[in-house]
Amino acid sequence: MPEETKKILGSVAILPEILQEVDSQIKDVAAFQKKIQEYASKNITQLLDLIMYGAIALDASDVHLEPQEKEARLRIRLDGILQDVVFFDHATYNHILSRLKLLSKLKLNITDKPQDGRFSIAVAESIIEIRTSSLPAEYGESVVMRILNPKSLISLDDLGLREDLYKIFQKEIDKPNGMIIVTGPTGSGKTTTLYAFLKKIQDPEIKIITIEDPIEYHLNGISQTQVAPEKGYDFSDGLRSIVRQDPDVILVGEIRDLETSKIALQAALTGHLVLSTLHTNDAAGTIPRLVDLGVESSSIASGLKMAVAQRLVRKVCKACSILEKPSIQELEEIKRGLKEIKIKLPDLDSVKVARAKEGGCQICNFTGYKGRQGLFEAFLVDAEMEKFILSNPPVSEIRELAIKKGMVTMYQSGLIDIAEGKTTFEEVARVVEKDQEETN
Repeated sequence: MPEETKKILGSVAILPEILQEVDSQIKDVAAFQKKIQEYASKNITQLLDLIMYGAIALDASDVHLEPQEKEARLRIRLDGILQDVVFFDHATYNHILSRLKLLSKLKLNITDKPQDGRFSIAVAESIIEIRTSSLPAEYGESVVMRILNPKSLISLDDLGLREDLYKIFQKEIDKPNGMIIVTGPTGSGKTTTLYAFLKKIQDPEIKIITIEDPIEYHLNGISQTQVAPEKGYDFSDGLRSIVRQDPDVILVGEIRDLETSKIALQAALTGHLVLSTLHTNDAAGTIPRLVDLGVESSSIASGLKMAVAQRLVRKVCKACSILEKPSIQELEEIKRGLKEIKIKLPDLDSVKVARAKEGGCQICNFTGYKGRQGLFEAFLVDAEMEKFILSNPPVSEIRELAIKKGMVTMYQSGLIDIAEGKTTFEEVARVVEKDQEETN
């Protein structure tokens, strides 16, 4: 099959010369911008190949193409933060848009409705999925391409968990039944955590089935299925069918409605380990959210085994950051926030906090930060919590009991990372609110 035909069908094989140029020359956003400007006069296929592979090489999670009144802006998301790369004239933007629509199997003649599609990029020995979303905007269609790079799939050992959390997670995923829910906003790393759970428990002796929207990463030895609402196949339908397949472990991409939550909890009560996600602000919000969907408290109390909430925080760049003694106010904040904590901590009187260098260096794309890690909070549903859930308590009381029983909050998790020199006060404040008791 000719190369161009392969590409139009939704699979891109990056040209060897582009691979070579990107690998040797694109080490930061400035170099990426310069190379795009060089390619702007070449054909659109090569330009788009360069944009996509350059973004992949820089470990971007998303590419944004946004039309404005006089030009179109290209941005990439690095470590959760959007960065401008380059501006195109509208003619170039329109050519890129048409090419993207062809690759993603979106309808060229539809410009006034949102569309979703996907294509794949073959790089060396791996296949990287690109999920495309177009949205009508004031000056044209805004497009976001999410990069689903298999190298983002990491093991539980590589999540950077504290020892206490690692032991809790390991113990809970080793159980034969019950539901584990991971909560947080879009882009907080929920899927990465769930897949880390799957990789840890994967074994030829057990059957694991997932139902996702869409399948983000492909795992060997696991049966994965994708919902298709347009064909009448949604999470609840898929989950009913999955249960009849005699699985040991079920992953439900997201709990969105009463039917799905009821079937998932029923599966958790009948000998299956069920993993899923939910959109709430914190771990304690999991229970009221399920009640809001219409689930009976008795089902939640007996089926839910662990609720986890998480955010992603940027780590300081090891190449250019510095460690120094905290100010009096900073040390007071660390000590106050961690005073009731029940896990082993570093000596707080001798801690040194990290300072991100303003303007950074080339290694961190001049941001002062490089890479991300999770801030977690998790609580278990033991006998006491189970009885408490039956009384339909508010979020504040669930959180209070969870903390009393030893839950380390996300904010406290952030303070621990600050005390260990991994991130900064500014970064923790960006992604998580101070605990209520801290602000009173």
